[in-house]
Amino acid sequence: MGEDVKATANGPNGDLSGRVIDGPTNPMVTPLLTDLYQFTMAYAYWKAGKHQERAVFDLYFRKNPFGGEYTIFAGLEECIRFIANFKIVEEEILFIKQTLPPSCEDGFYDYLREVDCSNVEVYSIPEGSVVFPKVPLLRVEGPIAVVQLLETPFVNLINYASLVTTNAARHRFVAGRSKVLLEFGLRRAQGPDGGIGASKYCYMGGFDATSNVAAGKLFGIPLRGTHSHAFVSSYMSLDEIAEKSLCSSDGSTTCEDFVSLVQSWLGKIQLSKSLHGIFGQTNQSELAAFTSYALAFPTNFLALVDTYDVMRSGVPNFCAVALALHSLGYKAVGIRLDSGDLAYLSCEARKFFNSVEGEFSVPGFGKTTITASNDLNEETLDALNKQGHEVDAYGIGTYLVTCYAQAALGCVFKLVEINNQPRIKLSEDVSKVSIPCKKRSYRLYGKEGYPLLDIMIGETEPPPKVGERILCRHPFSESKRANVVPQRVEELLRCYWPGLSGKRREDLPTLKEVRERCMEQLDQMRPDHMRRLNPTPYKVSVSAKLYDFIHFLWLNEAPVGELE
Repeated sequence: MGEDVKATANGPNGDLSGRVIDGPTNPMVTPLLTDLYQFTMAYAYWKAGKHQERAVFDLYFRKNPFGGEYTIFAGLEECIRFIANFKIVEEEILFIKQTLPPSCEDGFYDYLREVDCSNVEVYSIPEGSVVFPKVPLLRVEGPIAVVQLLETPFVNLINYASLVTTNAARHRFVAGRSKVLLEFGLRRAQGPDGGIGASKYCYMGGFDATSNVAAGKLFGIPLRGTHSHAFVSSYMSLDEIAEKSLCSSDGSTTCEDFVSLVQSWLGKIQLSKSLHGIFGQTNQSELAAFTSYALAFPTNFLALVDTYDVMRSGVPNFCAVALALHSLGYKAVGIRLDSGDLAYLSCEARKFFNSVEGEFSVPGFGKTTITASNDLNEETLDALNKQGHEVDAYGIGTYLVTCYAQAALGCVFKLVEINNQPRIKLSEDVSKVSIPCKKRSYRLYGKEGYPLLDIMIGETEPPPKVGERILCRHPFSESKRANVVPQRVEELLRCYWPGLSGKRREDLPTLKEVRERCMEQLDQMRPDHMRRLNPTPYKVSVSAKLYDFIHFLWLNEAPVGELE
């Protein structure tokens, strides 16, 4: 599918016309959201007459996060929103002029007034894809001064987005597809932008809903949430409930004293044979809170049951209210556990629900939803799986949205070609040596349908073909190589911003579509690449021709030492 687009700030954009691309979600993402050296370099390029030279940059990362062997690419849409509306306004130019040395010529600021991204091209792997180190996530082509002004915003928009999406995907993998995952991280996130971004990208990575109301409005993410411990402890007794009536779900009758109905059900539970001895007198202030909440939300009653005692008070009180609702045609949603031994308590709660279903002939009550929260992370989810539990849904916050296990992904933005001349960045650390020249990237699939490896080739090389043998080489290790006969070949980079090139622009998919792509991509991966402990590294390679060129350029650029 293609999409014709006109940028608001960039004016007529080649032959493109059609709908306007909105600006970045965060209004702070402007041309000034960059490092000072981007403007100092831009001036130096302009002063030297190099600012219009055509450059090619690759944006990539060097190592997968969280000790794993895969990453989810995210942040592309925000990058396209940024360049579609890129314009340095007069107020910003005045600030830049005050910031740079007074020796900078006025002509440079006239140049900045005219700068836009109409002559920039962006090629990208689709957002939501599984990606690997060294393979370009974005290839950005354009006048070198302009492209360098995009570097810091692009890296900023992709770094955290990809990191937290990957973190969410890892939590989804451990929890399994059958469990509901709820993102509850707003209050612990790194500021408002961290909270909004986390909600968006956790949903992209496989979470089902968020507690973040603003994110729900901005992105259409399903919202979930009920009440806190404060709501429960704010009640002292059942006498506080003034309005006690509740209509049945079909509206045919009205229960004038729902409080008494709840109390009668609690008495029945206390006298039941199958539940005898599990609890005695429950906390009545907690029962009041549950009853009041059910009166407010009879179709969405989910109770936090650990304010006082889960099995001696919270669960029995919940069941009394749930059975009262059931007698009026409603179905309670479930309970939330926020402390204690989650595996044990979930199993005990499930036994209680099953007993209630059998004792009072309430079909489906045994399957009442049990949600767990309380500083959950990958490790605790894995431990719960090993212990055995009855949790249906997880509310996960701090460790998820802060990416507690790893602070940053480490994306880089490297020049690989200028004026059609390949460039390389060398380092004593081989992992930091860049792969030069404008490249095309492909994913090669094997007989079982799994990806075998990613391969980069020079732009003018013939692409890999299905059924044809191709030699794939490690970029820097001479002995690591393999012949591959692919059963399917997928080109990775697509044009998402054509500039003036006249090329067709890829659609920006909806958030839901990106989420679906993410799930599909993860399903395609071989299980040993995905496992938490000792995952098998995924192979990233280059063609034999590109390998030879990398090492030719390396030797050509590296200075020759002298020994005396």
